[in-house]
Amino acid sequence: MQSAKNIVILTGAGVSADSGVATFRDAGGIWAQYSIEEVATPDAFSRDPEKVHGFYNMRRAGLAGVEPNAAHFALARLERELAARGGRLTLVSQNVDDLHRRAGSENILAMHGALAEALCQFCRHVVPWTEDLSAETQCPDCGSARGMRPNVVWFGEVPHHLDAIAMALAEADMFVAIGTSGAVYPAAGLVAEARSLHIPCVELNLEPSDNARLFTDRRYGKASEVVPEWVEDVLKG
Repeated sequence: MQSAKNIVILTGAGVSADSGVATFRDAGGIWAQYSIEEVATPDAFSRDPEKVHGFYNMRRAGLAGVEPNAAHFALARLERELAARGGRLTLVSQNVDDLHRRAGSENILAMHGALAEALCQFCRHVVPWTEDLSAETQCPDCGSARGMRPNVVWFGEVPHHLDAIAMALAEADMFVAIGTSGAVYPAAGLVAEARSLHIPCVELNLEPSDNARLFTDRRYGKASEVVPEWVEDVLKG
């Protein structure tokens, strides 16, 4: 572990849970309260754009009341210190919040997009966005109306940055998954790819994920506690 210089880290909802951001798949998570088919698919947006906008407007507004936690800051520190030693950390995030960026991480591949961005379906331009969206919102670039949507990846769509993720993993000497369920693909398949490359695979999670058996090192507890401890262990080398 301590000799790793090029690390790929996958983060899921569990890394932001201690900041107060709702997770998705536990008993009290987002998908226990909302139907995926009604708010998180392209068909849902076509059927009822205002309902989908309302769901994401609520989640976007909620970001203003949360802050990065110790796990986010520890990962930003690891990125800086690895870079100072000639290494690299690639942060592959399933989260659509902006807490990694706000904590200071820079090399982020947000595979499911970002709540704080909007996408025009006509000109495909992505713009920073912190206000509410509606079916009447005009694109600030091309002026089209009824084409703006949250820049998030819905179920049935292809995640972002898959080629860059594959390239980073091919060059890595360690893979780490933090706060993930191990149930959502293709992200859940990254550990199997890493094992095929014969590199150490570490799971840091509140509890064992669906694919916990594939990891060579497993540590369980709150992300805000286990991640800083693990980062300290890595940097001791």
